[in-house]
Amino acid sequence: MKKVVYLLSFVLCIVSIQANAKRAYPVRPITNTVVWSAGGGTDSINRMLMAEMAKELGVRVNVVNKTGGVAGSIGMNSVLRKRADGYNLVGISSSNVVAGVNGGWKEKFNVWSPFIVGSSPDVISVPYDSPYKTLDDLIKAAKSKSVKAAAGGMGGIHHIYLLELEKATGAKFKYIPYPGSAPSQTATITKEVDFVITSMAEQAALLRGKRLRALAMLHPDSYTLKEVGEIATAFDSYPTLAERLPLSQAIGFAINRKAPDEVKSTLAKAFTKALQSSKVQEWAKLNHYELSGLSGEKAEQEFSRLESIFTWTLDSLGANKISPAKFGIAKPN
Repeated sequence: MKKVVYLLSFVLCIVSIQANAKRAYPVRPITNTVVWSAGGGTDSINRMLMAEMAKELGVRVNVVNKTGGVAGSIGMNSVLRKRADGYNLVGISSSNVVAGVNGGWKEKFNVWSPFIVGSSPDVISVPYDSPYKTLDDLIKAAKSKSVKAAAGGMGGIHHIYLLELEKATGAKFKYIPYPGSAPSQTATITKEVDFVITSMAEQAALLRGKRLRALAMLHPDSYTLKEVGEIATAFDSYPTLAERLPLSQAIGFAINRKAPDEVKSTLAKAFTKALQSSKVQEWAKLNHYELSGLSGEKAEQEFSRLESIFTWTLDSLGANKISPAKFGIAKPN
């Protein structure tokens, strides 16, 4: 009797495998490993996006976090080692392109085929009851005493903005790196640091909730946030910021570039449908987020452009460990 049961189980298993083999991708749950901390911009956007994409894909998409290393290198390395079959995605941002020049890993970013959700401008904020009422107050203080700054991970886009702010103002800040925007913002709220630079999309709820207070936008234009009011641009007080800013921020996810074309095509269709959903559209409007929707060759070209700008900007500021030239990264035009 046991032999009959075992035989039937074996036959059913074979039939199931054959049935799945005939089905188009995906046939089982997908895992998206976000390389930045939970609660940050990359994490929040990926969780919202994957929930919408799952409706189109017809399978569950699990989102997990694997932080650490340099510029998300631990999470990226873990996904890159897995099979390029479409069942392992990586939640990334443009800050990840500096992992190589900061000694985090040995690859150029072109090992990935990215999908870009969009971007949001950076803003300088302090704890709500901070003694610094204006950006000038903060700059003057930094020229006479130690002022602590948080701006996500070392070498990421927010850190580059901090370095550019130092260059434009002549101030020197004590930079405290954190494994993502969420812990950077928490550290500011709890006054471990004096101010933070992250994106408007990541700070919007905290600004509305009076946990943080915005001093200035690191963007050529001022912004008006509902329940907060107008936030001035730092470019008016420090015009040399415009020499290399603003930099584009790109947040989304990626798949191993070696994945089959049909897998990339399926993901692209689900991605486009998700961006068109009312949930994503309403979130973008509320959080001053500009949706991009780039995938395929256009997204690869955009990340190549950002890799060039970010890595050579760090090089010019003396803030990288390895020259971009050693990775064959061309200088920006």
